[in-house]
Amino acid sequence: MTDDLLARARSVWEQLAEVPVSFPSSGGAVVVVSAASQLCPPAWVGIAKLGDAAVITVPDEAQALLFRRAVVDTPVETLMRTSTLRALLPVVDILGPAALAYLSKDDFRPERGGAAVGCLPPGHGDLRALAQSAGPEDAAESGIDEIGSPVFVVRDGPEVVAAAGYRRWPASTAHLCVLTAPQWRGHGLARQVASRAVAHALDAGLLPQWRARPEASRRVAATLGFREIGGQLSVRLGLDQGV
Repeated sequence: MTDDLLARARSVWEQLAEVPVSFPSSGGAVVVVSAASQLCPPAWVGIAKLGDAAVITVPDEAQALLFRRAVVDTPVETLMRTSTLRALLPVVDILGPAALAYLSKDDFRPERGGAAVGCLPPGHGDLRALAQSAGPEDAAESGIDEIGSPVFVVRDGPEVVAAAGYRRWPASTAHLCVLTAPQWRGHGLARQVASRAVAHALDAGLLPQWRARPEASRRVAATLGFREIGGQLSVRLGLDQGV
């Protein structure tokens, strides 16, 4: 895949690496040392695969050596498999993998009709109530507290039961954040609020990005026209086991 959508998506993760790096044009993986990488938590290894190429950031040279040895003969398409990483490396913990999906304006399929969608400023108290109803794990996964755009919401009476907005990422990217109250899932509300957030991002000239692990979230993205073109995960190594 060599289209503009892939090129724009790769530029996002190249900037998040926080060191000069490019996805290999001929495919495969490149490993770079970046203690400040935003591909992963501090002191972890971050892997971002888009198309047939991957960027891997590691916090130090010792882990760089481990990864370069491990991936030299490993097909890049297997790097998102946790079983492969555990077989090759002294893995202590893994976050992910999550699918990465992107949307061009021409591919957008907006959701029509449905519930009335309102708008709130980011950080509104009604959003905090929604996050509490969903629980800390789902709220953190959604990124609802990180939204910087207008937040599009559906209410049941006074309560917000679904919300979506986005956070500005590098390379003019809109990272979508969507959350639905547990008892309201399966009613199409995520599509409705996410559609409005995506339309707002596209009107601002941004590249919508959807990062998700749950199948239900990935189906919502596909319904709106997003294309899954890669994945991302974070790995923590136990160096005393492998060096």
